[in-house]
Amino acid sequence: MRLRDKIAIITGGGTGMGRACALAFGREGARVALVGRRKQHLEQVASEIGDSALVVSADVCNPRDLENVLAKTVAAFGSVNVLLNNAGILIPGTAETSTEEDWDRTFNVNARSLWLLSRAVLPQMRNAGGGSIINISSVLGLVGARNRAVYAASKGAVTLLTKCMALDHAPDHIRVNCICPSYVETDLTADYIRKAPDPAAAREERISKHPIGRLGVPNDIAGLAVYLASDESSWVTGAAFPVDGGFTAI
Repeated sequence: MRLRDKIAIITGGGTGMGRACALAFGREGARVALVGRRKQHLEQVASEIGDSALVVSADVCNPRDLENVLAKTVAAFGSVNVLLNNAGILIPGTAETSTEEDWDRTFNVNARSLWLLSRAVLPQMRNAGGGSIINISSVLGLVGARNRAVYAASKGAVTLLTKCMALDHAPDHIRVNCICPSYVETDLTADYIRKAPDPAAAREERISKHPIGRLGVPNDIAGLAVYLASDESSWVTGAAFPVDGGFTAI
């Protein structure tokens, strides 16, 4: 029970990495507020966790929805001491082919919503004597890639915002770290590969970028998230962890 007495908010908690992290948090004793737009998916995850889960349907880009997330979590559980900012989108494109709408939507979901919710929970964490904020960035928040200009820029913003927040809030015993996954087997990845002209070739091409010989799975991310949420990582802040099968080692 590594997360006993922890109260966590997880965005994008209904599928993929968010779901895996929510289930892992629940197994380790945390009470978890599951946040997302697709209530049916959240309720399914909550049913697997049990009574220690709360479902809060919300659009992470809507500040009023985020205020509601915090209010409902505090009303149900009393406080917040872990935040996992997992919600994100990917719109492929170069700097030339991407539209202003692509830019605004990507940054609203990947960076602005993360900042808004983090800002909202900071007073709660301060009052609780500390906490842990975990941001899901990307290996493309560390290195570049073709046809990912806007996405990589947004994840680079997440990585540097993580480091700045870690410095600003360390005196309050609030730790801020980010996880930087490579290609993980999620609905988003599956949909992108399925739409490729040759899905099998597209999949093999992505596997070939990882020396370990496979794509990631959501539980590869959940294990690190549990560690960063737990007191085991009490001396870890401002770090960006590649979880990438060797992608950034090449």
